[in-house]
Amino acid sequence: MPLLYVTDLAYPARGRRYGDEDIFLTSRLREHFGLALCHPRDARAMLALGFDAVVVRNSGPVLHYQQDHDAFRAAALAAGTRVYNPLTGRGDMAGKQYLLDLTAAGYPVIPTVDDPADLGLLPSVPTYAVKPKRGADSIGLTFTDRPQGAAGEILIQPRVDFAYEVSFYFVDDAFQYALYAPDPARRWELTPYEPTPADLDFARAFIGWNTLAHGIQRVDACRAPSGELLLVELEDLNPYLSLDLVAPEVRDGFVTALAQSLFAFLKA
Repeated sequence: MPLLYVTDLAYPARGRRYGDEDIFLTSRLREHFGLALCHPRDARAMLALGFDAVVVRNSGPVLHYQQDHDAFRAAALAAGTRVYNPLTGRGDMAGKQYLLDLTAAGYPVIPTVDDPADLGLLPSVPTYAVKPKRGADSIGLTFTDRPQGAAGEILIQPRVDFAYEVSFYFVDDAFQYALYAPDPARRWELTPYEPTPADLDFARAFIGWNTLAHGIQRVDACRAPSGELLLVELEDLNPYLSLDLVAPEVRDGFVTALAQSLFAFLKA
């Protein structure tokens, strides 16, 4: 079963080593699949080579190669190419609209609007976070007491004085592990986190909402001053996994779950 594995091994991610993670993952997946690696800018052209599926992994923020990504996505959909994660994701894969949709639906998410005229729908706070709606990786993020910007092109959220951020990692709908950043100022200095049943119920609510039968997902949340968890992001396109920070047996379990998921995906 030949797979095309899309990654940017040289992407200079802050606090993360994309290349190391994907070198490890591909070395283990080669025990089960034939693999060819390519840069995200080359993925569209590589589709013609007839791979059984395309696995999109640490390919970096799409905004850095938006036209190439759009061309790949359109070609894959037109040809019926199997893409993992499937292109039906409702989280970051489809942009940031989900933050607005989840806010409107009453999910435990940092309240979000995309129009300064709707500021009254948010809690009144001294400072708001404003970022581009098509942004990623905190690119363009600013903090202000008077949010401004074109309606529909920005996201506005109250700045939350959270205790810490925590991420929950899933393969399909199966929880694998959790990591958290004890220091809010150091997002990627992570350590293992033991989730409570309530924490897992929180994370699983968003996995269920996303309705992906197969794929890797990361639910990013923050612990609000009131003690509740609030969703920060639902990463379903190419979430970094921080596999170097988990115990060997957890890492092995993740690889096993991923291989099983890919086999099931190819047979679906």
